[in-house]
Amino acid sequence: MENLAPRPGDLEPIETASRDEIADLQMNRMAWSLRHAYDNSPFYRARFDDAGVHPDDLTTLSDLAKFPFTTKADLRDNYPFGLFAVPRDKIARIHASSGTTGKPTVVGYTRADIDMWADMVARSIRASGGRAGDVIHVAYGYGLFTGGLGAHYGAERLGATVVPASGGMTERQVTLIEDFGARVIMVTPSYMLSILDEYRRQGRDPRQSPLAVGIFGAEPWTNAMRAEIEQAFDIHAVDIYGLSEVLGPGVANECVETKDGLHIWEDHFYPEIIDPDTGEVLPDGELGELVFTTLTKEGLPIIRYRTRDLTRLLPGTARSMRRMEKITGRSDDMIILRGVNVFPTQVEEQLMKVEGLAPHFQIRLTRPGRMDEMEIIVEAMEHAAGDDARAASARTLSHHIKSVIGISARIEVGLPGTAPRSEGKARRVVDDRPRD
Repeated sequence: MENLAPRPGDLEPIETASRDEIADLQMNRMAWSLRHAYDNSPFYRARFDDAGVHPDDLTTLSDLAKFPFTTKADLRDNYPFGLFAVPRDKIARIHASSGTTGKPTVVGYTRADIDMWADMVARSIRASGGRAGDVIHVAYGYGLFTGGLGAHYGAERLGATVVPASGGMTERQVTLIEDFGARVIMVTPSYMLSILDEYRRQGRDPRQSPLAVGIFGAEPWTNAMRAEIEQAFDIHAVDIYGLSEVLGPGVANECVETKDGLHIWEDHFYPEIIDPDTGEVLPDGELGELVFTTLTKEGLPIIRYRTRDLTRLLPGTARSMRRMEKITGRSDDMIILRGVNVFPTQVEEQLMKVEGLAPHFQIRLTRPGRMDEMEIIVEAMEHAAGDDARAASARTLSHHIKSVIGISARIEVGLPGTAPRSEGKARRVVDDRPRD
């Protein structure tokens, strides 16, 4: 892989500012954001008043802990525009979740918000090793989902040539990457594995592709998957983080020269780590739930939003701004199986250790009797597709999961190409347990 470390002068001054300079900027911007939310959002005015706090109570950054949390339920309860802090005619764009588990969560952006978003994604692409003039293949979904358009505007802001491929039609993805000479791809990691499968199906060598950088987000993924993708394509695989309630992609990003966690763009987003059960703010370095307060957003300021993502905050390395570890799971998608807490990423880590298995999987939860059961559906690699080899792989994976995670699981190893595939965001868990 080529060396993609930034050249002198590539970075914005804030990326190498001192911690005191960053804290001073955060304090000024947080005071503005709290006041903006209180003065212009009836929701936040009522929430602050109920909690007995006022924007003037912020005298240090640590005073933010006095203010109440915002949750996804708050966005749903105020559907569609109840959390907006500007008149609707000042909203330049609306995005929303799918609403598959209830009312959609709706977010709005002013023109200034869109500009800031484009700047943050451009900064993220540059941190990943992308440069002006690159062809950037965007295979995130377009539409109400923030991934596609967020990546698109950021790539344009950087000065790149954007290929808005969106998701699906995997055969065409390979053709466009090759024919247009894409140097950077932005896509979910699970769909990148489907693109890898398509390269091999076509008899192409993925290591000879024009790609040099993959920017992956929208779902948790492990360093084992990073190694698989980097080896297969001879590229740098870099993590991007965001969520629509806070912005979309571009809240944090790994730096290609270190790949040691995601630097949070703290000039626009203030992070906290809390105990998921008590809400207590935890010191840097402790594992807990990630909470964000926006510092500059106009249309939908967010105060102490509980992301449900589990991580820890670490000092900056390649940039002055603090890092967050790769997301290890979510406090609300955690599987509790017979008293054991399980995250899909833990299963993925064990799967990647078994040489004869491909990195596609799905977890199915059932309750045929009185006890919950877990089945893991995977598939064999071509060289290990015989009956005996698949049975051996199943035994090995079962042993790993039992010894490391502490649960028993049925393993179904299918033939190559039979495990569920992603054409976007992977559906890792299917919960067929009765609701009682």
